[in-house]
Amino acid sequence: MERDERGQGRIMDWLKKLPVVGPWTARLMTTHAWRSYERLDRVKWSRLAAAMTFTSFVALFPLLSLAAALAAATLDKQQQTKLQDKLAEQIPGISDQLDIQGLVDNAGTVGVIAALLLLFTGMGWVEATRGCLRAVWELPDEEENPVLRRAKDAGVLVGLGGALLITVGISTVASALVGWIIRTLGLAQGGVGGVLLYVAAFAVAVLADFLLLLYVLTLLPGVQPPRRRLVVAALIGAVGFELLKLLLSGYIQGVAAKSMYGAFGVPVALLLWINFTTKLVLFCASWTATGSKEQELGGEGVTDGSGGAPGPAAATSG
Repeated sequence: MERDERGQGRIMDWLKKLPVVGPWTARLMTTHAWRSYERLDRVKWSRLAAAMTFTSFVALFPLLSLAAALAAATLDKQQQTKLQDKLAEQIPGISDQLDIQGLVDNAGTVGVIAALLLLFTGMGWVEATRGCLRAVWELPDEEENPVLRRAKDAGVLVGLGGALLITVGISTVASALVGWIIRTLGLAQGGVGGVLLYVAAFAVAVLADFLLLLYVLTLLPGVQPPRRRLVVAALIGAVGFELLKLLLSGYIQGVAAKSMYGAFGVPVALLLWINFTTKLVLFCASWTATGSKEQELGGEGVTDGSGGAPGPAAATSG
């Protein structure tokens, strides 16, 4: 590890000496974004992202099955179609894999099984994600009674589910409102008015993701970062998440299903999408955990000389 760090240091020193690239490289290395990346590199974020991707992928299908079974049992045909469209927006490519009519016919059985699976896989996801986020903060695992910890994980899972429902509801209302305004005013889909309305809907979706990330970045790892860093990190994550959906939805829907992976095309693309998303969340967590340059140089709010993780004073300020 020390060899890798020395090698990277030599490369960066060499880049800083180049005529045109050098000044930009030197300036980049002083930014908060770069220091956040250095923290991620130090804590081996690829491994953390892999762990979060696996547990998220495992927990995703019970969650979708439970939501779809509940909706299928309570919604009419038109609303079920809207549900599929909304799933296609939030998790590109996955709605085509759901048999809505089959869920309607077996809503009770599917709902019970999915709920039990979700409780088991969801608590595992909470534990893994909390551990990965605390690893970014370079904090040790909390020592608790196993039963108490599981109960807390279940509570966090319920809270996260409620936050997720609120964000999806906000996004759904915004999309429906945009469509209604376009139809009422007779605006062209590609016209200036229509584009502005879709931008407004995008902004509302970013706001919903922003609120969800505030929950994930604080309550899940059990930290209280400075308010400014938290707001900036959540905003970066919210915008990045919506852009990821836009960029990857076309690939998953149009390319993945026709790729050399055959029937596994959509799951593989979905894994990539989850992996990108988890890396974005880890970067946001690193942004909140990384102190200012003055704090790091002065040793203020740092647990040790090598880690650079804010201590309790730095984590709870602001």
